[in-house]
Amino acid sequence: MKHFSIFFSVNKHKPWIETSYHGVITENMDTVLLDPPLVALDKDAPVPYAGEICAFNIYGQDAPFEAVVLNRTSGEGVLRASTPVDCEIQKEYTFIIQAYDCGAGPSGADWKKSHKAVVHIQVDDVNEFSPLFREPLYKASVTEGKIYDSILQVEAWDQDCSPQYSQICNYEIVTAGTPFAIDRNGNIRNTERLSYDKQQSYEIMVTAFDCGQKRAKEDVPVHIEVKPVCKPGWQGWNKRVDYEPGTGSKQLFPKMHLETCGGPLSGVKAMVELQTNHIGKGCDRETYSEKSLQKLCGAASGSTDLLPAPSPSTNWTASLLTDSGRDSDLIYRFDGRQAANVPDHVVPQNLTDQFTLATWMKHGPTPGLRAEKETLLCNSDKTEMNRHHYSLYVHNCRLVFLLRRDFTQVDTFRPAEFHWKLEQICDKEWHYYVINVEFPAVTLFVDGVTYEPYLVTDDWPIHASKIDTQLTVGACWQGGEIATPRFTQYFHGSLSGLTIRPGRIETQKVISCLQACKEGLDINSLESLAKDIKFHFNPAQSVLVVEGEDVDSINTAMTKVSYINSRQFPTPGLRRLHITTTVQCFGEDTCLSIPDIKAVVMVLQPSEPQITITGSNRLVRPAGDLRGPLGVAPFKELYITSTAFLSTFLVARRPGVMELMHNLDYCDVLVIGDELNPERESLEIHHSALLGKHLDATNSTSGISIYGVDSMAHYEQALRQVRYRNWRPAALSERRFRLTCSELNGRYTSNEFNLEVSVLHHSAPVEHVNHMAAQPQYMRPVHHPLMIHTINSHMSAGAPPAATVVIVVCIAALVVIVVIGVYRIHATHQEGSREDEDEVKEPEAEWDNSALTITVNPMEAAAGEEVRAEEHEEEEEDEELVGGGTSAESDNSDEEEREDDSGGRKDVEERKQKGKLEWDSSSMAY
Repeated sequence: MKHFSIFFSVNKHKPWIETSYHGVITENMDTVLLDPPLVALDKDAPVPYAGEICAFNIYGQDAPFEAVVLNRTSGEGVLRASTPVDCEIQKEYTFIIQAYDCGAGPSGADWKKSHKAVVHIQVDDVNEFSPLFREPLYKASVTEGKIYDSILQVEAWDQDCSPQYSQICNYEIVTAGTPFAIDRNGNIRNTERLSYDKQQSYEIMVTAFDCGQKRAKEDVPVHIEVKPVCKPGWQGWNKRVDYEPGTGSKQLFPKMHLETCGGPLSGVKAMVELQTNHIGKGCDRETYSEKSLQKLCGAASGSTDLLPAPSPSTNWTASLLTDSGRDSDLIYRFDGRQAANVPDHVVPQNLTDQFTLATWMKHGPTPGLRAEKETLLCNSDKTEMNRHHYSLYVHNCRLVFLLRRDFTQVDTFRPAEFHWKLEQICDKEWHYYVINVEFPAVTLFVDGVTYEPYLVTDDWPIHASKIDTQLTVGACWQGGEIATPRFTQYFHGSLSGLTIRPGRIETQKVISCLQACKEGLDINSLESLAKDIKFHFNPAQSVLVVEGEDVDSINTAMTKVSYINSRQFPTPGLRRLHITTTVQCFGEDTCLSIPDIKAVVMVLQPSEPQITITGSNRLVRPAGDLRGPLGVAPFKELYITSTAFLSTFLVARRPGVMELMHNLDYCDVLVIGDELNPERESLEIHHSALLGKHLDATNSTSGISIYGVDSMAHYEQALRQVRYRNWRPAALSERRFRLTCSELNGRYTSNEFNLEVSVLHHSAPVEHVNHMAAQPQYMRPVHHPLMIHTINSHMSAGAPPAATVVIVVCIAALVVIVVIGVYRIHATHQEGSREDEDEVKEPEAEWDNSALTITVNPMEAAAGEEVRAEEHEEEEEDEELVGGGTSAESDNSDEEEREDDSGGRKDVEERKQKGKLEWDSSSMAY
């Protein structure tokens, strides 16, 4: 037993093989060429069994290979296919191989195995298959007398697995003596002009060769039919025209011409129709908010939006269905179950004999509801009774406006219902309806066109009562005469932009602007058209009719027809084009039938902007600043930028990011946490901050909304002048605000910019917190006039008389400055409501600051005042103060001065810390 254990302890080492092998095998063969060769080594060699290799084992998913040991002593082996391999079934194999030694004795016990190695086998292809044609027969037709670049294309394929043998390298026409040729891609063309009279059809045989020069087993027949030369119709036009946003007007058919086959014609009439009904409200219109659009079009202020976007302050539309995915058009869809009560504080209370009611409506006939009224807008009794004071509804595809006035004259009928019968009301398309009321006259505008009522019915005025009324959208409120108040007369259709403007009517110009399409057809170079050409556009410029007597003049006119989209960010997608043509001959109504043309304009995706708001996220101010008449400006350091990723950036034609300049339509400042308490705090913007801009603002305890279509720079300026004031800040430690801005009514929105205003409740000197915003990634440059405070460095220190004179002059100047400063402070107290200019301190405020901080170095202060006197006009746009502080640091300088008029040395030292003075390094000792 002792000898046996010694014998079996000889096998100390595992076999060793390479970590990976690559092999090649030709399909249908069994020999695998491995690189490197299959050899296993064992450090126990030359000990018998332990140093010998007995086997190679293969692990893999049904790998059709086996490994055989050729020499146990040397460890050589060979890899071969156990079953035939086929490249068309599998091109390569990967599996694991492992070597085993012969163990510690003849029984094979205590054998050891090597590590696992990866084997990758590639199957070489053999050109087994011949090319096959995809079709058994090819057919084409040509017009006589023309040379074609390609009449048709034949195509063959090959079942072999390798590119060499599976690709088709050549085609040949087998039939001899034919007027046709074929290229390597299978395109057949004619080599001479064909004649219908000479031969009306051709049949040719075509074969194909793969790249191994193996020919197709079967040739394919090609039938080519020759047609007579002339076929009337439009030629030279493309089915698709790509339109890149921002490129203005683009010709649709620059090479278009009408083939009339030479007959004498007396006139041609072509109608081009641009079909955009599937986009938003029927075409690419501006999708700004209703208030922003009205301001953009010059409408009078004071309108009430009854279908605004849902928000904390306008929550009555939150339960309504919105038609999303319409390029940010705010569309509400009513299916006969939705309606909304308008809050009493929103309802216009001062409707006089003049007012305007406007809305977008998309409506169609509703089966089974012919007798039902469908209410868009209704003002009815809230309780007790069910009187309708005014309403707008659809009944049997007629639009009816009800207006019943309060009882003012006894026994007098007055106009009460105004009826219009129009096709547009039930055509399932978007239309813009405006009702101008100049009682007793009522006028309807549909898409800018005036319509008088076809029927006006009179009724008694309503007796005056103290019953409250309820204004509803999408149905009418039935609050009395029934057990349970409910909605009735539900609307079926879509609405958008429902507004009331009391006190005045809208002008035709404003109405046209509000409903105008931003895309349409156009004609370039009108002056180049022939005199006999007549053309006519519909109001929306979606239909163009061109008429003329001469075909050449018509052809020229049609090449000038263009598509234009003036939106900076148009709705991407297809616009269908449809052209119908009628041709008149002498003595006949129509003599030629011209096929209609159907094409599309593809509006490409615009470069979408990313709007970014940056600035300081935290503002720390003493409680006294918040109590001041101006409060603090939380967004004084705000910047708004917009960037877009462009595939072609500038001239370099490389991808990049570019700053875009475009308009915004609203910015909302939302109070985070508890709403504002009007008894002790306010968030507001003075009207003067909006002067000269196309902006307006509304505010509530939830925040401020600034709206109007205007530049990012103007929004930036306005937001910097938003003021937060708290005249009882004792219980306040912080206030948080969130700012977001939008372009196109939320189609593109900015980041949420959060800002925290913190209050310092102690008056001890503290280190001044620098609130300067981090430099944004894209900041527009601001050029500041250079302020230089220098004194001649070569002036002799040993000239006391001269120095004394200078010091006396400076002290005198300082006294004057202090007096002026005190006067300015007094004047500021008198004008507590005056707002700061955007990013600019008034010259008076700058003088105030210098008067209080200049005591640090009277000599340099005097020099600084001389420079300021010389550069006063340049500095009106400058943000820097004479004392070196920024406008952000000087926001509350007026309030600080009012609280600390006594101006002790402690305050001076504190201001020295706050103002990092430009001229400290150059100060001189006297």
